[in-house]
Amino acid sequence: MGSQPRVIVVGGGVSGLVAAYDLSRRGATVTLLEGATRLGGKIATVEVAGVPADTGAESLLARRPEAVRLVDELGLGERVRHPGPASPRVLSRGRLRRLPRRQVMGVPASWWDLARSRVLSPRGLLRAGTDRLRSPVADVGDVSVRELVGGRLGPDVVDRLVEPLLAGVYAGRADRLSLPATVPGLADELTRGGSLTGAAARMARRSRQAATGAPVFAGLSGGLGALVDALADRGAADIRTGWSVRELARTPNGWTVHARQVGTGAATDLEADGVLLACPPTPAARLLEREVPAAATALGGIDTASMAVVSLAYPLSAFPAPPRMSGVLVPAVEGGTVKAITLSSVKWPWIAEALRSAHPGEELVLLRCSIGRIGAEPELQVDDTELLRRAERDLARILGVRGRGVDARVTRWGGALPQYDVGHTVRVQDARTALAGHRGIEACGASFDGVGIAACVATARAAAARLTEQVGLGEPAHRTNTTGETP
Repeated sequence: MGSQPRVIVVGGGVSGLVAAYDLSRRGATVTLLEGATRLGGKIATVEVAGVPADTGAESLLARRPEAVRLVDELGLGERVRHPGPASPRVLSRGRLRRLPRRQVMGVPASWWDLARSRVLSPRGLLRAGTDRLRSPVADVGDVSVRELVGGRLGPDVVDRLVEPLLAGVYAGRADRLSLPATVPGLADELTRGGSLTGAAARMARRSRQAATGAPVFAGLSGGLGALVDALADRGAADIRTGWSVRELARTPNGWTVHARQVGTGAATDLEADGVLLACPPTPAARLLEREVPAAATALGGIDTASMAVVSLAYPLSAFPAPPRMSGVLVPAVEGGTVKAITLSSVKWPWIAEALRSAHPGEELVLLRCSIGRIGAEPELQVDDTELLRRAERDLARILGVRGRGVDARVTRWGGALPQYDVGHTVRVQDARTALAGHRGIEACGASFDGVGIAACVATARAAAARLTEQVGLGEPAHRTNTTGETP
């Protein structure tokens, strides 16, 4: 195959793009195959009311270094923006309420904070207070969020705080999601014993002590699509969109990847020294079924949820008062279709500036509604017009918005969010163990160690590094920071 190892990356989301970028900089000849006609996976920036709007992932976890370092490495540091000072609300018992000041993914760290929030009914609040009166948590194990949190604090805490926050990340359900997989820090803290509230309090206290004043989240002016473009432009991979990988086979010298062009049916067989799968769990399992069946079984056990994002622009006059909150969580027990509302132009000052520039003399508010939970697929089985109508209905009910928006966009994400259900950590470990026994094949992506961009960057770079050793590549070429200097 020549002196320069050839690697095929399957999947053009952020994980695949990062892996291709790293591998090409390490000296590999990289071909990236993406079945869709666009790159970016769950990152998409579109135009709404004349300004860029993120209709998938909208932020990076700034306190994890992986994504921030990549942004700097790609020369995008000057575009980093942080959210404004507004805070979110949760709809509970028909009213918008503040989240408890101290909490860990909805698990309250203080009963008094929980009481002041008025999120729970008096009965639910009394039930939550019994946590410290119960026996210490002896063994967490791989337990669902509802089983542990609901058993300690009562169902109201799960329904009105924990599940709405988890639904925003996974579009999942608390009776299925694994506590160690979704809130690993809290699960680790519980091994020290004591109450659940006490464990959350210890985590909150350490977080305050370690805080440097830096924001937790970051975005990019102009949208996160800039990250996708930079990865594609700065890497040296041969990127082919609209090519679906149908089969993967081992050869005496490496691997053969059989791909078909979507729409035309044209087919090609590509030879490679290594293959890196950066696609969702179901297609990854299908491709591994013949050559690495144990990994296929493990990945095939990971379910996925579908969702949609309805982005809308309204005149400020449509609101009963100027909105001051960054968003609203909508628990399933409150009914309706929308599970979360982000007031994008309040949360991100750069969007407000862009709206003023695009519409001088007008005042517009850009927001987005998230729709879809695992097990609630019928909510999405309507056309875009009906989905938009339902979003507008919920906006009127929750925020008092009147009339129709001046612009709207519906974006659907079919099977986009892997579910970290009970047993997830074992499935991931089984997949990695199976892959480790086969030279020249690796996998990465949101199915492994987290669904956020920072976690995807980390798993992609780790997988690229492992594949580097297997196909005989060296260290990556030098990385240039935003000042143009070579570290």
